[in-house]
Amino acid sequence: MAATESWRVAIVSMVAPVIERLVPVLRDLGHEPRGVVTPRVERRRPDDALTDANIPAGLDLLFGKDRWSIEPLLRALEPDLMVCWGFPWKLPPAALEVARLGSINLHPALLPRHRGPIPLAWALREGDGRFGITWHRMDAELDTGRLLAQTSIPIEDDDVEIMDFGPKLGAAAFRLLPGVLERVAAGDPGDLQPEEGASWAGYFEDDEYARVDWLQPARRIHDQVRAWNLTFGMGRIVAPVAELDGERVRIVRTSLRDPGGGARLIECGDGLLWLVETEAIAEGL
Repeated sequence: MAATESWRVAIVSMVAPVIERLVPVLRDLGHEPRGVVTPRVERRRPDDALTDANIPAGLDLLFGKDRWSIEPLLRALEPDLMVCWGFPWKLPPAALEVARLGSINLHPALLPRHRGPIPLAWALREGDGRFGITWHRMDAELDTGRLLAQTSIPIEDDDVEIMDFGPKLGAAAFRLLPGVLERVAAGDPGDLQPEEGASWAGYFEDDEYARVDWLQPARRIHDQVRAWNLTFGMGRIVAPVAELDGERVRIVRTSLRDPGGGARLIECGDGLLWLVETEAIAEGL
């Protein structure tokens, strides 16, 4: 349903699949995406990076060299609303105040749980069972703004990398967006986040979690491998690492059931786990 007022929208993101879906959704709701502000950073998955070749027609693509460069780029777009989804930097307060209707963000967790840069990884590490989704207003701190809408999706055993469940997570987030924009249009500030249950989803820095212990339960190891995949290469540690046949390897993908294709079977503390993909580790790492 189109809004009674059409807004100029600035999008802040670094994820091409998000932009491919978000732009037509905003247009269907009667709004005018003006451009995308994205960081100039090296990507672990370059196929997800935004370029002039994959941005939807009619949008400007603006690159920021650091978080302080974002405010003038946003001002150039003259937005009524800023929508942030998948951006690696904490934005300065001045950038959040550019749009007259404020700034909203999609955070993939049930805030206040898993505030921070890698919430999906922490959901797996802590055995949550579901991936959360929160639309919230942005404020000076990270992921502490007022809540506008929340939902969640089940974590399936085969959700190993973001491409396995990203479309499901995105679809759930988009279903909430019309209601979120209605609250913004009404001047609704949103609901204060409770401090009870708040947690921080910071980068994995503990060497113990970087090592695979085959005596642990198969599901715990499977979740450990998946959690490291969802750190998106952020942090200082290359992980998770295991010893196989006297060699150290990085475990990339596992399965709790036989995936076929000759995957190696490992006996864990309480059952079996299939190794679908591993990588050799260079000496010295």
